[in-house]
Amino acid sequence: MATLVFDIETVAKPWELFSETVHHALLRNAHTDEDRMRVKERLPLSPFTGEIVALSMYDVERKKGIVYAVDIEDGYEYGDFTWHRRTEKEMLEDFWEGATHYDTFVTYNGRMFDVPYLSLRSAMCGVRPRIEITKKRFLSQQTGVFHVDLLDQCTWYGALSRWPSLRLACDAFGVGYDNEQVSGEDIAELFRMKKFRDIAHHAMSDTIATYKLYERWYTYLAPTMFIQRYEHMP
Repeated sequence: MATLVFDIETVAKPWELFSETVHHALLRNAHTDEDRMRVKERLPLSPFTGEIVALSMYDVERKKGIVYAVDIEDGYEYGDFTWHRRTEKEMLEDFWEGATHYDTFVTYNGRMFDVPYLSLRSAMCGVRPRIEITKKRFLSQQTGVFHVDLLDQCTWYGALSRWPSLRLACDAFGVGYDNEQVSGEDIAELFRMKKFRDIAHHAMSDTIATYKLYERWYTYLAPTMFIQRYEHMP
């Protein structure tokens, strides 16, 4: 069994790179300055208007991690992680190449965000995804490759009316979070200030937190069928 936990950080593409037609389409329902600001704040959330600036991965069995990010010190080591400078296209190429060596992927909200974002940005950058991570939503229906989306698991596949953030889930399960000073909402400002190391550290912290949450889920909540199949896979 080979398990990979991963997380991405994204920013908006420069506004001036969009055509006037796209500007008009994005702002057609924005009637106030506040509305226009809200539209621009959400640009990083779409692969059509944003791009990946950091990608963090952790190999559960080997206890080794990698962080790819733009304009960071190549070869820098932090705990179990090694950081590498990569362009977005290089991150995606390396991710899909490495993904072929895993049969279980772990994310937090990866089904709705990380995986489709990675796949679409890959296609836009001329990189073909090498493996299907989200073929089936429910663990009981998954075969070959597992995708454990911990947000799905913590909300009973969306049955709960309120969905916790990663930090809230970690706090509720008694799992420590390493980087309390930075949140996902801060990434755009950090990128503007060229604080690329802070972005890389945030991606790494989210990956570590997701891994710790996965350990708690596996111990206390993982379905028997998943554990049995997990333990019998080579």
